[in-house]
Amino acid sequence: MPRRTGPQQLLVASRQRKVAYDHALLETLLRAALPMCRKVAEELGGRLANLPLIECSVVGRRGMARIHRVFLGIPGATDVITFPYGEILVCAPVAAERAPEFRHSVTAELALYGIHGLLHLAGHDDLDPACARRMFSAQNRILRNAFRQAR
Repeated sequence: MPRRTGPQQLLVASRQRKVAYDHALLETLLRAALPMCRKVAEELGGRLANLPLIECSVVGRRGMARIHRVFLGIPGATDVITFPYGEILVCAPVAAERAPEFRHSVTAELALYGIHGLLHLAGHDDLDPACARRMFSAQNRILRNAFRQAR
């Protein structure tokens, strides 16, 4: 797959108001993660490196459930949905519920979901257990490295 030579933009938008999180930190973490995910895309042949714009939107439960049902035919909210054209939706209420389980802040959990979406665009898949393990390992490593860079 040919490599993009132009600039790549990453936009992080908040489309919900109920769950508090650190928007600036989320944006910083995702910007730090993007080059790492682009490197994965080069290895796996994913489309991430060729997208001029990636938009990560933080959404509420109702919006996520509607999109989950309309586009995937599955009822209820989920943590992250990634569209192949570069849109990533992450669900703030799901992150708020799951963050304590993993000893993350809501912001870190949202960043993890965003990185998960970036890795889907990079060519990772999580449909079978072996692929899912590799993807989860990569996303956790990238999140740790993004936090190191953010300090």
